[in-house]
Amino acid sequence: MPTYSAVLFDFFGTLTMAVQRGSQHAIVARILGCELTAMISILDQSFRSRSRGVFGDAAATLRWVCDQLGVDPTTRQVQAAVQARVAALSADTTLRPDAVATLSALRRRGLRTAVVSDCCHELPVLLPRLRVAPLLDAAVYSVDVGECKPHPAMYRRACERLRVDPEQCLYVGDGGSRELTGATLLGMTAVRLAAPDLGRHLVFEADQDWTGPEVTSLSETLDLVDHAPALV
Repeated sequence: MPTYSAVLFDFFGTLTMAVQRGSQHAIVARILGCELTAMISILDQSFRSRSRGVFGDAAATLRWVCDQLGVDPTTRQVQAAVQARVAALSADTTLRPDAVATLSALRRRGLRTAVVSDCCHELPVLLPRLRVAPLLDAAVYSVDVGECKPHPAMYRRACERLRVDPEQCLYVGDGGSRELTGATLLGMTAVRLAAPDLGRHLVFEADQDWTGPEVTSLSETLDLVDHAPALV
């Protein structure tokens, strides 16, 4: 029997392939009446604040972005841009080829699964539409928690929903937001996904000095679960 009771996954760059902002973000900028490069600059600078829900709901957050850019779109434009943001994120997001199979195999082993993601308002809309959604017992979003990784509240929320202790959890992530450090400090076993495509992944505050366990594919997570004593 596996030592772990649950496996927690980061979303972007972990359950998905490397993410970069694609061409559909230009549609958002066009709707709002601003320059794309300027909009992306504000989005990058404000990622953690937006991901904590500091500026309010999706429409209020875009309104704040517009204020920084000096543009004043109508309410209808902002509402259209909110939908366009979800569409752009969807276009940027491709599940890893082994994501569904890995989650399915973990559940067959009797383990609970969760996503723990730093994100803005778009992912809670998008994730339920994806094929991994029925294979997750919980989804924890920073925009709902009000904190970003590596804050312990993110991991604790997942543990509460899964009804497990941190020591019973394996955490898998690409290392963004210092997530591996945060998981380890709370008592979880953390493993870095070092997939070849992640060299081009859009990431903020990465765990640059991580020296712990690594895997190169999601499917290798099954070996870690089946041979958990090797990690102890």
